[in-house]
Amino acid sequence: MMSDRHALSPQPYGSAYEQMLEKVRHEGAYPTREEADEAVRLVLAGLGRQLTGDERVELAACLPLEAARVLTSQVPDIRPLTGWAFVKDLAARTGASQATTRWDTGSVFSAVSACAGPALITRILRQLPTGWALLFCRAELAPAA
Repeated sequence: MMSDRHALSPQPYGSAYEQMLEKVRHEGAYPTREEADEAVRLVLAGLGRQLTGDERVELAACLPLEAARVLTSQVPDIRPLTGWAFVKDLAARTGASQATTRWDTGSVFSAVSACAGPALITRILRQLPTGWALLFCRAELAPAA
């Protein structure tokens, strides 16, 4: 669980985003909606720094508007991170432990997967470096022979 930066001024959200927050809250066992919201925002911002191309656009179209804005407001990094480097980077940015950040990432990506569906998630995983499949609770994809 991350810091309480966003808990100061709760905002009304669309029902699709509220449903996403409830899924993340349930998956991550967060005690409050605000903690789930913060995890969603931090993890999607990190993903937005890694994802490019058609997959980024298609994922944004699948997500609730509030989540899509977080994803697409980020400028993609020039050096893509492995899955584990992504977790370490998020932990360093937030000051949370790597274990907590890994938990937050899995909770958010579970909800993202539900919005996007398996075909788009597979395409996203093909675009990203190794280690991301585990963050989406999937086996690592084997390279095509």
